[in-house]
Amino acid sequence: MFVSLILAKIQAYFRYRATVNELSALSDRQLSDFGIARFEIETVARRAVAA
Repeated sequence: MFVSLILAKIQAYFRYRATVNELSALSDRQLSDFGIARFEIETVARRAVAA
């Protein structure tokens, strides 16, 4: 049980990093099309992982 919790946290972290990397690779124009400002990337990624 404890191991599965740790694994879930690790997987969530990797999803968070992947989301940040993908969004960071977009231009400001592309981010704007999604309604995201560059400074919001980490917040959006955290919310995406939590959902």
